[in-house]
Amino acid sequence: MRTAKTEMENKAAINVHELAAMLGISVPRAYDLTKRAGFPAIRVSERRIIIPTEALNRWLNDPANMG
Repeated sequence: MRTAKTEMENKAAINVHELAAMLGISVPRAYDLTKRAGFPAIRVSERRIIIPTEALNRWLNDPANMG
């Protein structure tokens, strides 16, 4: 059986709500994260932000981002 997390990890990009669910954080905190310098978020329009999953995984695995 596929889980929601597995389905999100197989997507090329996720939205902020999916990011929050994947990381186990609140949606407002996820929006804060997308504003952080170096975070791989792409603003598609005034109200839409996407996060490429490969770039997110690289960002999460970079020890420099854990501080």
